[in-house]
Amino acid sequence: MKLNWSVPANSTPGSRRVAITGLGVIAACGQGKDSFWQGLLEKPIDGERRIHNFDPSPWFGPKEARRADRFTQFAVGAAELALQDAGTLNYDPDRSGVMIGTGIGGIGTLEEQIVIHKEKGPRRVSPFLVPLIMANAASASVSMRKGWRGPCETTVTACASGTHSIGNAARLIASGRCDVMIAGGTEAAMTPVSIAGFTNMTALSSSGISMPFDARRDGFVMAEGAAIVVLEDFESAKARGAYIYAELSGAASTADAYHITAPSPGGNGASTCMELALEDAELDPSQIGHINAHGTSTPLNDAAEAEAIVKVFGNSAPPVTSIKGVTGHSLGAAGAMEAVAVALSIEKKLIPPTMGFSVPDPSINLDIVTQTRPWEPSAVLSNSFGFGGHNGCLVISPIK
Repeated sequence: MKLNWSVPANSTPGSRRVAITGLGVIAACGQGKDSFWQGLLEKPIDGERRIHNFDPSPWFGPKEARRADRFTQFAVGAAELALQDAGTLNYDPDRSGVMIGTGIGGIGTLEEQIVIHKEKGPRRVSPFLVPLIMANAASASVSMRKGWRGPCETTVTACASGTHSIGNAARLIASGRCDVMIAGGTEAAMTPVSIAGFTNMTALSSSGISMPFDARRDGFVMAEGAAIVVLEDFESAKARGAYIYAELSGAASTADAYHITAPSPGGNGASTCMELALEDAELDPSQIGHINAHGTSTPLNDAAEAEAIVKVFGNSAPPVTSIKGVTGHSLGAAGAMEAVAVALSIEKKLIPPTMGFSVPDPSINLDIVTQTRPWEPSAVLSNSFGFGGHNGCLVISPIK
C-alpha cells in the first residue's frame, strides 16, 4: 500500500507491507474457515441464509451473552476463530487495534425492546439497551476481551462496511501506527421489521434464490454472520514464523454522490474505486487474475458493477465470481466474508463458483465462473458497494 502517514519515532517512514495471518468466519454456509470454504463449493439451500445453529457459549457465559446483541456475538466468535488461526501474538497492546464494521448494528435488540416498551412500559426497557444496540459494540467487546488499547473503531458504510474496515485497518499497519489489527464485519439484521423494509423496497429476491449476474436475478437473499481477518506488519509476521495467507496490497474508497440506494449510472463511482485500489497496490489491470464481485443478484447493481468492470479492464476482464450465490447478502459483513474467501482461494488455488448463475445476461460481457476453477493465484480485486453510494475495493495478493 502506498502510504506515508506519521510513524513512531523508532520506525522508518514510508509504507509497510500488510500480511493476512488469521481467518475467522461465522456464516450460514459454515462456521470456521474450513467449513466456510467447503460451503462455497456446494449448492446452497434456497431461501434466507439464517444461522440456525449458532451457539455463543464457547465465547460467552449465559449472563454475558444476554448483554451482547447477536451481531456482537457473531463478531466475538469470528474474532476468536481468527486469532486462534493466527497463532501466538506478542505485540504491544498500545499498537494493537480493532476495526469491525456493521451496516445496521443491534437492530434485533432494538426491535425486542420497542415491543417491551409498548406492552410493559418504559420501566421494563433494559438498562443495557444502548450498549447492546450501538454499532461500535462489536469492536469494543473484542478490544476489551483482548486488552488491545490501539485504535478501536467502527466503520458504518452499509454493505461496504466490512471491506472499508479491512482497508482502514490495513492503513494503520502500513502507516506504522499499529503492528496488528483485528478487522472485518458483522451483521444480524434478519429481524421482522428489517426484512419487511427490504421487502417493501423490492430489494429482496421474490424467488428466494440468489442469482448473481444471471438474466433472471430479482433481488438479493438476506443473510447474517461475521468474518474477521488478522492483519499484521508483514516483516513482523514473517519473523515470528506466522503462516501468511496473502498480502493486503491495496485498498480504496469512493462515493457515488448520486442516490441513497441506486448505483450511479454506468458504475462511475465503482470504476474509480477499482482504479484507485489498483493504483494503491501499484498494479495494472492486466496483473489482476480474478475479481471477487459484489454481485448481489439485484438487477441494477449487478449491471452497474459489470459495466464498471469493463470500464477498468476492457474486454479482457479476468474471471469474475460472486460468493453471494451461496452466502446470500450479509450486508455489513459481506465484504469481510469475501476477503476471507479470496484468501482461501489463493491458498487452495481454486476459484469458487457463482452459484445460482445459469442464464447469461446478454448485457453483461464477463467471464462468470460457474464451476470450481483451478488457477495459479495472482492478485485479486474484491469489490463492495453499499447503499448511500459507498464504494470499497481491496487488492489481495499471493505472497512472492
